[in-house]
Order: sequence, then structure tokens, then C-alpha cells
Amino acid sequence: MEKRPKQVAVELKTAIEDNGQKEYNTVRESGQLYQQTNMDVLTYTETAGDGSQISNMITIHANKASVKRTGPVQMHQTFHEQKLSENVFQHPHGNIHMETFTDSIDYRPLTARQNGVLAIDYTVRLNGQEEREHELTLTIRPKEGSQ
Repeated sequence: MEKRPKQVAVELKTAIEDNGQKEYNTVRESGQLYQQTNMDVLTYTETAGDGSQISNMITIHANKASVKRTGPVQMHQTFHEQKLSENVFQHPHGNIHMETFTDSIDYRPLTARQNGVLAIDYTVRLNGQEEREHELTLTIRPKEGSQ
């Protein structure tokens, strides 16, 4: 198990399809990657549009991943291939019940030769409304000037 985290550049891209329209979002931050034998753990802090800080921890296994966010918004979402999961997204404007079905997860870990990439395709139903298709692509690059 690696004791010291790698300093990394994080790029998280999401695409959400809703009634034929696609909404795109990209977050770029610096983070720490802990690589272990059976899982990788990525931590980073995201600055929201209002300047508040949201801590993110993404735990990645071969066929599942979990995203834990804490701060002004809170959630703990689990993605397990071909399974349904539920959680509550806690937001300053209220709580949102989320039902998520994970279609596919593909993870290629960061190595000396290649960037790490996590790709998840899933559908989400918010508060019982119609499902929306989501694509998440997380790219992990070594941070320039770090080991």
C-alpha cells in the first residue's frame, strides 16, 4: 500500500441528457490520489460558484465506485455496475432523493505511462421524476512538478 499520496490534477466532466437536451459541466481541481492494492482513493476540494468549499472523496474498486461530498452540499453516492442505489442529496435549498442505476463502470488506474480515467454511465431519477441519463468521466493526471 502506498503511504504517501500522489499530487494530481483532477478533471471531472459530466453530461446529463434531459428531454433531448444535453447539459455539460466540467470541474478542474488539484487533489491527492492514494493507490492501494485493491482500490484507489481520490480526494480534492471543489470551490462552488458562491466560493464555498465542497470536499470530495472518490473510492474506486474494479466494478464499483463511491462519491462522498461534504460541505454546503452533502451526499454519498455508490455506483455498482448493473445495480440500483439510493441516496439523499442534501442541498442548502432542500433534500433531493436520488435513485441511481449504474449501466457501466470502466476504470483505468493512473500509472507512470498513462493518465487514470474513470468512466461511469448511469441513469438518475430525482424525487421520483423521470429518469435522466448521465455520463461521468474523471481524468486523473500527475500534477506537474510533483512525484
